[in-house]
Amino acid sequence: MDSIISDSYAVHFNENAFQALNNHLSEKKYSIVFILVDENTHELCLPNFMAEIHGDYQFEIIEIESGEINKNIETCVGVWEALSELGADRKSILINLGGGVLTDMGGFIASTFKRGIDFINVPTTLLSMVDASVGGKTGVDLGSLKNQIGVINQPVMVLVVPDFLDTLENRQVISGFAEMLKHGLIQDTTYWKALKGAKGLEDMKKHILTSIQIKNKVVLQDPTEQNIRKILNYGHTLGHAIESYFLESDSKEMLLHGEAIAIGMILEGYLSNKLLALSDESLNDIKTTFLNRYNKVEFSNKDIENILKLMKYDKKNSHGKVNFVLLKSIGIPVYDIEIPVELFTEAFAYYKI
Repeated sequence: MDSIISDSYAVHFNENAFQALNNHLSEKKYSIVFILVDENTHELCLPNFMAEIHGDYQFEIIEIESGEINKNIETCVGVWEALSELGADRKSILINLGGGVLTDMGGFIASTFKRGIDFINVPTTLLSMVDASVGGKTGVDLGSLKNQIGVINQPVMVLVVPDFLDTLENRQVISGFAEMLKHGLIQDTTYWKALKGAKGLEDMKKHILTSIQIKNKVVLQDPTEQNIRKILNYGHTLGHAIESYFLESDSKEMLLHGEAIAIGMILEGYLSNKLLALSDESLNDIKTTFLNRYNKVEFSNKDIENILKLMKYDKKNSHGKVNFVLLKSIGIPVYDIEIPVELFTEAFAYYKI
């Protein structure tokens, strides 16, 4: 399969990706083609990307600093100013070449510049290919609080070129793999079992298409996250709070997104076991699978207290209630579950042992 159709756009793969891009640029005749990169994708991905574009276009490259810590409104202001200074108009296009931080932020920048210009996402990390590539969520963090500012707006297209993954360090690959494991947990027992056997990047590449299909199927049913799309947040209610806490802490090493939600999936697996009768066997399977690939993180009682305070900012909350996605069994999620406060401490105790 060369393409997946999602709502108003398509996700194109491999050689078909560049063919689709060249056809689109030729047809639209944009005034200026802007390419948003960070220092890593500027060096490692941009030369190969540019070599695949055929045609005489005016290009402008805008570089931002990589990392979640730079996913903020100040970075957006810098890019908006650069677009203005370089003559961007409503007939320009922004191509976002990078990981999930860059494509989330680039999509938001394009969606709000002059009330909206076209954008294309070219994810270059495993996380962004299987997660940020579908769904139209754009946005930035508010301080250390994840994705508080943003809009849902669809790109013109998404280009998935797995060869870009060869530029990644292993820690980034493993971080993205957590989202793939999540797809198995919330939708498909067979897929979960297949992923557990993945030995390395080449094995993981073989499953990218399946993960995108799973996410796309869910998003098409609920584009604006009113109901079933919430299941994609399994592991994220606690995981995002953990990620935010480690991001703002001066004494702790920052966790990558996948590392934080891996912990969240174990914790929320425990809650599933207590509240929805997820079997002990499945719970142990979840814990073992994640701890085999992700280092265990130490949490003090004070850490846990502060993490639980951060949960009140989760975007899925409503009417002052923190809502969770839990598992009835592997492959069968349930959303909008409230959790008795005492179970959080138990969940962290289970993670620690």
